Amino acid sequence: VELVESGGGLVQPGGSLKLSCAASGFATSSYCMAWIRQAPGKEPETVATIDSYGNIEYTDSVKDRLTISGDKARVYLQLDNLKAEDTAIYYCASQQRVYLCPADPRGFGFWGQGTQVTVSS
Repeated sequence: VELVESGGGLVQPGGSLKLSCAASGFATSSYCMAWIRQAPGKEPETVATIDSYGNIEYTDSVKDRLTISGDKARVYLQLDNLKAEDTAIYYCASQQRVYLCPADPRGFGFWGQGTQVTVSS
């Protein structure tokens, strides 16, 4: 499985970015795709998941500002009204779906290399 993120960068507070993840080699039809972020000095945090049934979940801190979309070949994360606390490396991750998508980042077995998002004036 290969996951390649793109679209990160430097943005001012209140701005927007759209991250993309190109995925390949994931053969199962039942999957979970996620965006996981890790801020400096903090543990990884799963911010959004989407599964093969179209179910979507967000962590409470990003609801109404982040939007996940896509499928197992390409996943997007639209980030709006960005805040300084959104500064982090954002990783695309995938895992075969068993019952529900994992909320814990450790539940995802495949990760991309990450893309840096920096929110600063």
